[in-house]
Formats: sequence, structure tokens, C-alpha cells
Amino acid sequence: MKPIMPWLLISIFIINSCRKEDNNNNPESYNCSFSFTDSSTSNANNERYNQMLQEITASGVPGIVMSIYKPDDGLWLGASGKADLRNNVPMKPCHITRMGSTVKTFTAVTILKLKEEGKLQLDDKASIYLPAWAMHNIENADKATIRQLLNHSGGIFNYIRNARFQTASLNDLIKEWKPDELLAYARGKHAYFEPGTDTYYSNTGYIYLGMIIEKVTGKPFWQVFQEKIFTPLGLTSTVFAATNKVPANIVRGYVDFYGNLQVTDATYFSGWDYYTADGGLISNVYDMNIFIQRLFSGNIINTVSLNEMLTSISPKNIDTDFFPIQHGLGIFKIATPYGEAFIHSGDAIGYYATIAYFPATRTTIVWAVNGNYGKIDQFVSSKKAMEKIFSAVF
Repeated sequence: MKPIMPWLLISIFIINSCRKEDNNNNPESYNCSFSFTDSSTSNANNERYNQMLQEITASGVPGIVMSIYKPDDGLWLGASGKADLRNNVPMKPCHITRMGSTVKTFTAVTILKLKEEGKLQLDDKASIYLPAWAMHNIENADKATIRQLLNHSGGIFNYIRNARFQTASLNDLIKEWKPDELLAYARGKHAYFEPGTDTYYSNTGYIYLGMIIEKVTGKPFWQVFQEKIFTPLGLTSTVFAATNKVPANIVRGYVDFYGNLQVTDATYFSGWDYYTADGGLISNVYDMNIFIQRLFSGNIINTVSLNEMLTSISPKNIDTDFFPIQHGLGIFKIATPYGEAFIHSGDAIGYYATIAYFPATRTTIVWAVNGNYGKIDQFVSSKKAMEKIFSAVF
């Protein structure tokens, strides 16, 4: 669900050579507000939810924003900590932040909408829509179907796992990577398995899915996101990084490089996902909650498509450090003490986010933090951290 970045453990002196210190933001640049009356303070759970967020930031997390929707209680929005440590700007629920790989759910929804329009079929070979250069010397690229790219059962090597990519990214953390540069790190690598025989997370497949969207629409995939999802749903705080890579009002991102909670500003360190459909989403927790609510209520894709999306398969290798998990199309199903949930998490350097939906109670939870790695992850993205959040909600 979230890319693992072992390169962060490599010698820190390289990082210091490429840091970009430009935080001259005026505190007023972070001003934001909602266009509706926020009734969170009158929510019956307001005190408990706020206490949870305060405990998370008290542990050393720079800042956190969260939205919770329960049919009987309505929508709750909250925040704790700082949006900008240097300028001492408090975090607000309306602040925008990087949502990382949660964009994969948007990518999948867009593909499913194109399927509904008759522009592709999920069991088409992806190679029908991909240029030869993109598939060159990448095992399984010519075999995997669109469905297999969506549920990570194509077996295609995940470029992020290439140690050469990790080193190259580490040596130039502000580089803005293009799709061909990223795909180069999947070339010549063995596939994990034959398509359809297992499932294993691969960002490479989602680069391909973005290309497929562009092939069948003739438009940049992020423009298709805007036309088919952002605008119809009124997600006015949601954009893709390609159109504005580092918005002036985005919260600062921080990384615990040293593992001591003395964080480094990493706001400009996420350039590998500005132009590919495996990351690059910028939004706030309100918009993301609306998206998930509308998705699961059948207001974005039809019932047939939603059922296909939620049909999931189990990986052969079980991660015992996380909840039991199955892979759907752009979303995961997990078994929790509070019931089954559909979920996707995402990292960008300095940022982390999770979207979760519990169908039995129609509860939606979204949280995002402007810090990750080192000691921070244990408080925001570990199984224990998620259990703490779920227990506060239920």
C-alpha cells in the first residue's frame, strides 16, 4: 500500500548536498476556509477525536489533519500540530497536502469510467494501448491485462525497488522525473511472477495505467481526472501535481531522516511522482472524504464497476506486521477488529495519507500528516497507529 524507501537509511551527507531551503512563505499564504458551515465542534465525538489528534502530534508528528464521516453523526473535521514549523503556522482541516499513492484509487476509478464508456475492457492486454518504447525490456508488460495492472497481479517489477533508482533519487531529491526516466529502472529486471498467479505492489503498472488513459482519451491523464472526478464532485481543493508542483499554500512536508524526530524540511523532495499516475495527488481531507463517500454510494461508477473494483485477491506472501489484506482494483481490503475496510495509503517524501471506508457502518476516515519515515511512521502508518485511530472512531 505504501512504497518502502530503504534508501533513506543511506548516508545522510548526500541529502544535505541537495536540500532546497526556500521557506520564505508568509503565514498568510496558508489561509484557507470551507464554503460551508463546519459543525465539527458540535459533533458528539469532537472531544475524543481531538484528543486522539493531539496525542499523535504530541508524539513528535509535525501535523495531522483528519475527516471522519458516520451516517448518524455527520462529518467531523479536525487538525493538530503545525502546517509550517518555521513560521509556526497551526494546521487547519482545510489545508492541502500531498496524498501520495491514494491517487491510485482515482486512477482505477478513471479506468473503470472509461470501461463504462466502451473505450477499453479490463481484460484487454495493456500492450494494446501502450507504446513500444514504454514496454521495451520490461518483463510481463506485453502480457499483463489492464485488470492485472489495477490489482497488482501483473508481476511487473516495481521501479522504486531498484537500488539504482534509490541512489539516483537520493543524490538529486529535487529532480522532477518523467515517465520514461522512471520506467528505465524497471528495464531488464525479472518479473515477480507470471501475470495472474500472485499479487505484489507495483508502481510501474500505474505509470502504464496513466498512459492508457492518455491513449484512449487523447488528453493528459490528470486532465481526465479533472473532467471525470474533480469537477463533477466539486473537489475544489484537489489538483494533480503536474499542474502546480508545489502550491504556495501546501503544508510543508518533513522527514525524520535521523530517526530522532528532529525533522528536515522535505517539501520539494517528491519530484518522482509529479507526472505519473502512481502518485502526485494534492488535496485536503474534506475532498478525499467526499470522494470516498460518493464512490461507495455508487455516484461515480456504476454498481457493476464498483463490484469489479472491490473484487479482491490475496497475496501468497502474508505481511504479518499488517492487517490481513487483499488486493482490489486500486484499493485494498483489510480485516480489522472493527470490521472489513477498504483502504489505500500513500507516501510522498515528507507526507503520508490514508483513506478508509468501513462498509458495515458506512464510516469513512481520512487522515494525512506532513511528516514520515524515521520514528514518525510508527505513530501514523503502522498497524498499531491505525488500530489506535480506528478504536477512537468506533
